[in-house]
Amino acid sequence: LCAMGRPVLPRVEKVCAGARRIAVLEGIVDATNVGAIFRSAAALDLDGVLVTPTCCDPLHRRAVRVSMGTVFQIPWTYFHKKVSWPEAGMEQLRSLGFKTVAMALRNDSISIDAPALQAEEKLAIILGAEGDGLVDATITGCDYTVKIPMYHGVDSLNVAAASAVAFWQLRKG
Repeated sequence: LCAMGRPVLPRVEKVCAGARRIAVLEGIVDATNVGAIFRSAAALDLDGVLVTPTCCDPLHRRAVRVSMGTVFQIPWTYFHKKVSWPEAGMEQLRSLGFKTVAMALRNDSISIDAPALQAEEKLAIILGAEGDGLVDATITGCDYTVKIPMYHGVDSLNVAAASAVAFWQLRKG
């Protein structure tokens, strides 16, 4: 049994200050996936994680456990509930100098190994909910729509597995 005070979370601007690669979690409701994404973000040297209001709480006990405590190591925060996601949230990211990457399986997606992605100074990698993925407004508003090529008839990876691949491929140059 444990009782802890919740930390006061920093503002989005503080998490993004000096960052080159961040993850944005949109509507991911499974605590196991959230924890695994945080662990991959920390292990693969992302600078921070931003969480939309529709996402599972990263301090959920299962998320903390699966993350192996990395939710306490990597800078993160929620987009403020008064900031509408995706419209105002993505505008905020752009004002901070980030190009946005929607991880989505669409016919117009570019491959994750496209040289243009690695050349970007600052990337916000946006990952969506299990099953439905990102909402259309998020995909439409992003600078890039990116997919991980699949083989042997597999259509997609679990969001946690996809995050690890994306974080590795799009790491800081």
